[in-house]
Amino acid sequence: MRALRPDELSRVALLGAHCDDVAIGVGGTLLALCRSRPGLRVDALVLSGGGTLREAEEHAALQAFCPGASLKVTVLDLPDGRFPAHWERAKQAVESFRTELCHPAVEPDIVFAPHVRDAHQDHRMLAELVPTAFRDHLVLRYEIVKWDGDLGAPTVYQPLPDRVAEAKVDALLRHYPSQRDRDWFDAETFLGLARVRGVECRARYAEAFHVDKMTIGLEA
Repeated sequence: MRALRPDELSRVALLGAHCDDVAIGVGGTLLALCRSRPGLRVDALVLSGGGTLREAEEHAALQAFCPGASLKVTVLDLPDGRFPAHWERAKQAVESFRTELCHPAVEPDIVFAPHVRDAHQDHRMLAELVPTAFRDHLVLRYEIVKWDGDLGAPTVYQPLPDRVAEAKVDALLRHYPSQRDRDWFDAETFLGLARVRGVECRARYAEAFHVDKMTIGLEA
């Protein structure tokens, strides 16, 4: 499958509801991006896990997933599973994140965020807040495998070489020890989904994304 390739990509923004969401959804893409673009600016906002072991895990993990990048990670402490009851604080956090990032010369080229049909209430609420703040940005919405069976049919794919897919899984298992007792948090799950998404775009492995709208510039 032929790909459109951006000539310029210098800054990306990451939004996650929980520590490990970003790494699960877009970890392989981050590895590929950062390895091919040394000095890429990466800004991440995670809404829960602040002040816990999970915050330390997240900082270490995103360092590993963003080699050579200029990385800034902010982890807040909204209560896991209770985001709808804290809508105002979540809204303000996303708005503040956007204000901090978006100046005329330094807009993020891509925003990675959950997708709006995600069945987890925390993911879904964050997904709904993103376009209220990032109204003029390309938002690629990642997927997180879970019991609910909400993966759907994505339309945008990032093929992953074998070594990148395997490095993603290794980093997930190494940097999130607090999640190892979950019955779905294992190499077979992550490589299995990556293999399915690879089949859909004629690659061995891939990560897939939903996109609400985007523009293209085909002029020379």
